[in-house]
Amino acid sequence: MNPALGILLHAIGGFAAGSFYIAFKKVRNWSWESYWLVNGLFTWVIMPWIIAYFTVPKLMSILQEAPPQSLFWTFFFGICWGVGNLTFGLSLRYLGMSLGMAMVLGLTTAFGTLVPPIFMGEFDALVGSVSGQFTLAGVFVCLIGIVFTGWAGVSKEKEQSVEEKKKYIKDFNFKKGLMIAVFSGIMSACFAFAVQSGKPIADLSVLHGTTELWKNGAVLVVIMSGGFITNAGLCVFMNIKNHSLSDYINARGASLSTNYLFCAIAGITGFMEFMFYGMGTTKMGKNDFVSFSIHLAFVIVFSTMWGLITHEWKGSSRRTMTLIFIGILILMFSTVVMGFGNYLAGTE
Repeated sequence: MNPALGILLHAIGGFAAGSFYIAFKKVRNWSWESYWLVNGLFTWVIMPWIIAYFTVPKLMSILQEAPPQSLFWTFFFGICWGVGNLTFGLSLRYLGMSLGMAMVLGLTTAFGTLVPPIFMGEFDALVGSVSGQFTLAGVFVCLIGIVFTGWAGVSKEKEQSVEEKKKYIKDFNFKKGLMIAVFSGIMSACFAFAVQSGKPIADLSVLHGTTELWKNGAVLVVIMSGGFITNAGLCVFMNIKNHSLSDYINARGASLSTNYLFCAIAGITGFMEFMFYGMGTTKMGKNDFVSFSIHLAFVIVFSTMWGLITHEWKGSSRRTMTLIFIGILILMFSTVVMGFGNYLAGTE
């Protein structure tokens, strides 16, 4: 156990998650479903198998020997997470990176962090221990930080004109984005459930010689396969419905190779989120469920940073900017509290 290293790995994963969408700004004349699917091929198929191939000895044997129940639930929750991942992309499309991520990840944090220990019957033990109390306090602080960032996002939405919003967020639509964000936040939490369900697969990987740091590689292959089925199915449906299948061979005056290149960059960067998340959980000790809150706190911090850099917050009042900076500081503090709780768990 090494909570400090775990937090660092989650920070790297959070940076990747908060940054991957930037690459899409270089994609020209493609429908959303087209660049999302090409991005997804790298995120959900190519990268998980490549990384697992080089880091998980006897990968196919592990998948064949894994408990069927664990495989099923890991895959099932991967499908559910895929729905959340798909609608997450839509929420960013309609709300922008800052507001979209704050609203989606707020719900995701609450469900994804607290439900697994409750479901596993471990919540009472957490409440009864000093380490558990610090850890849960950190989760609570994290939620307060998310409230502040969400509050800032709503304040920004009220202050900017429709023209200003659409200048930096082409398809801005607050009502549609809000409904999608709520649904996405709930479904995205299934990623935490999938990782919990995949623990027998991770343990089997260690028995086959995989190092502790990379033991979740085989688990990610199963989760991402479920996510790919959901996303690919809907993207192809939208391609047919919107007559955008030709996007894959025609950029209508833009560079086709450039579109593929930046979709690949987005996909590879996006997978880094899950890879470093899986690595980070191995260092968090007994209370590793808190990894979800720590990870998402960093995602919000870095996505907000990119929102500021790309001028999504341009024209916002001093009050709104104060709210967002307070939210970021609270989120960063929450990671320290949760990390300290995990440190105490190792001494009990």
